[in-house]
Amino acid sequence: MSDHQIEDGEETLELQQLPLDSWHRARGGRMVPFAGYEMPVQYEGIMAEHLWTRDHAGLFDVSHMGQLLFSGPQVDAQLETLLPGDIKGLGEGRMRYSLLLAENGGIHDDLMVTRLPGGNGFETEAGDLYMVVNGACKWDDIGVFRELLPDEVGISHLDEQALLALQGPEAVNALERIVPGVASLVVMTAAAFEWNGNPLWVSRSGYTGEDGFEISLPGEAAEAFAEALCAQPEVKPIGLGARDSLRLEAGLPLYGHDLDLETTPVAADLGFALSKRRREEGGFPGHARIIAEREGAAIVKRVGLIVEGRQPVREGAAVVDADGTEVGKVTSGGFAPSVQKPIAMAYVPVALAAPGTRITLAQRGKVHHAEVVPMPFVPHRYVRKGN
Repeated sequence: MSDHQIEDGEETLELQQLPLDSWHRARGGRMVPFAGYEMPVQYEGIMAEHLWTRDHAGLFDVSHMGQLLFSGPQVDAQLETLLPGDIKGLGEGRMRYSLLLAENGGIHDDLMVTRLPGGNGFETEAGDLYMVVNGACKWDDIGVFRELLPDEVGISHLDEQALLALQGPEAVNALERIVPGVASLVVMTAAAFEWNGNPLWVSRSGYTGEDGFEISLPGEAAEAFAEALCAQPEVKPIGLGARDSLRLEAGLPLYGHDLDLETTPVAADLGFALSKRRREEGGFPGHARIIAEREGAAIVKRVGLIVEGRQPVREGAAVVDADGTEVGKVTSGGFAPSVQKPIAMAYVPVALAAPGTRITLAQRGKVHHAEVVPMPFVPHRYVRKGN
């Protein structure tokens, strides 16, 4: 990967390029800075790409994400000192959403952890753990892990691996055609496959609310693999813009916007990431605060909003009370192509968090009215056992 320098005030920031950089440009991708990389924000337009993914299959380049391997004695127990999920209970080829927590119970990052079987393509042992973390946080995350985990825990950053996401109801048809066997996976499971002699690690997961897959593969094979996928009639390349609108409709938080170091899992409405055993045993950062909030001490909560009219409200808009005093804040917002209405996520006082509650928003001197609604805004379409 080569670097491209841009001036940012007095600092020079080096933007890294994805393994597929020239491929994106050749296909008309409009490149923008994101998480330290040059990434495609769109190809033919955000609305069209969003709707194509909901109806067919979209290919996303998410190689900016951090791919990490953890190994060593009792590596699962060691990770449980930093994550509130049941990592020890993960079976081989099983995935779990979890959170890297700070001492105050706030969130360093949200992430996915998978227990690797033998013959996984990463040349690591059965029982080791594969983790995908957010691109903008990966270097900080690696620093936290290296500082707080004991030396016998091995941490490898798979910086030569590309990561592609194929999302949408027709993703399984397209991928099965070139990688036979992937249709046997169900949501939150993963396995090793091969394509043209290249090892693939494929999970049935994603960030759109649709059925789909994430595929880790050697960076040098990424362009040929992307070409093979986009040769399928169901598949088009999709940019960051539609990725954001899709995840917003799916009610999925974005780190640095809806989650941060001051936000706890309970306030973020991510209580499902706190397994029963871990809640009872503790042993993760912020346990006392998180349990107290879970039992009724939380002050604010992340909620979904449908905004009246056609004008979307954006991140930073204020939630205000009857006197115009700010009591909360919008953290993500935009016009939802599938819903055909403006939607948003916001943190509001717990007393205002029930569905049906009327909310007043203030943005750039204008007042908007909204209603709290359950999330997701668009039903998830994950493929589970028996589907």
